[in-house]
Amino acid sequence: MLRPVAFIFSIVSVTSAFAIAPLDTSNQVIISVRDQKLVLLRNGSKVATYPISTSMFGLGDAWGRMTTPLGYLAVEKKIGDNVAVGAVFHKRRLTGEVLQPNAPGRDPITTRIIWLRGLEAQNAHAFQRCIYIHGTPEENKIGRPASYGCIRMKSKDVAELYDQLPVGAVVQIIPDRLPKMEKMKPRQEMSGGVVATNTTSPAPIASTNLARVTQEPASQITPPKGAKIAQAPPQIAATKVAKVTAQPPAEITATKAANVTPQPPPQISAAMLAMPPSSSLSVEQMRTAGALAGARQKAKLATNKRL
Repeated sequence: MLRPVAFIFSIVSVTSAFAIAPLDTSNQVIISVRDQKLVLLRNGSKVATYPISTSMFGLGDAWGRMTTPLGYLAVEKKIGDNVAVGAVFHKRRLTGEVLQPNAPGRDPITTRIIWLRGLEAQNAHAFQRCIYIHGTPEENKIGRPASYGCIRMKSKDVAELYDQLPVGAVVQIIPDRLPKMEKMKPRQEMSGGVVATNTTSPAPIASTNLARVTQEPASQITPPKGAKIAQAPPQIAATKVAKVTAQPPAEITATKAANVTPQPPPQISAAMLAMPPSSSLSVEQMRTAGALAGARQKAKLATNKRL
């Protein structure tokens, strides 16, 4: 079960006396022991997934056990900038040797070293135990537990991860499967420092008077003579319009509705009310007509009850 990022800061407040590199919570790694996979996250979105190997001796943080610790850790140091893929390290120093994948009889640390520091009591010895994410020539064992406590990766994979993972990035090692996450969307064009999306602006309303329909009462809307009124969208079927039952304005109480019969505005006649959606009435005019028709029907019912 993943814990929220806020929990990480509560851990840091306890271990700040020991931590050196400041945390970077925008870049995170989750390592699943069960799946033997590592996922790289940026701002909560999945960037890449890689196969890995955890310890063949199980899980834990005890001295001398060669086990893989669980919980939250952080990238404390990175060693191997621009080193050749397959380059061999001994005690974190280059030997000058470069190995090909699956070189027979060889099992050194290769390519890159991402040194982890524990942030919790359950992994407090990780840094002193030299728990790394590193490359290995034994790539045929990647995908199953095969290490001596570290997180092993293929050389090309660890080189790629190394370039994307800054010092201070949070690493979480979990015993369960990786959670389902959305893949990071491709970067879009930047405009003024803001990511621009390809959105389509709504089409402007043809008539100026109709543009004010949401601001003025229906009785004041009088399109100029001969002006073209925006047609209703074709996807609005007659059956859908018939199902819309508009409510009368809130200020019309039951008493007023019984004594007053609202009249339609001058431009909406009885013939207009009977027109199908394919006519020249706009959506707003149809809504207004529906509201007036509803008000008249309620007033008629109230009058019949009173009689």
